[in-house]
Amino acid sequence: MSNLSVQLPDSLYKSLQELAKQDGISIDQFVATAVAEKIAALTTEIYLGELARGSREKYDAVLAKVPDIEPESYDQLPTA
Repeated sequence: MSNLSVQLPDSLYKSLQELAKQDGISIDQFVATAVAEKIAALTTEIYLGELARGSREKYDAVLAKVPDIEPESYDQLPTA
């Protein structure tokens, strides 16, 4: 485990305290989770960027083959 010293504006720290309390976790746990979520988002974005082998033209060509019909009743979204 490593230690990290971070300076935060008072307003941000107050929000951090309140949100951690609402979640029933420590500030350390809250910050660790927030950092983990950000790392996951960025590494996923990088991975998907490297994975991109297709093209918009190929995507549009495949999508154009899909019939323009109403979905079956069991596959429709409920209406409000």
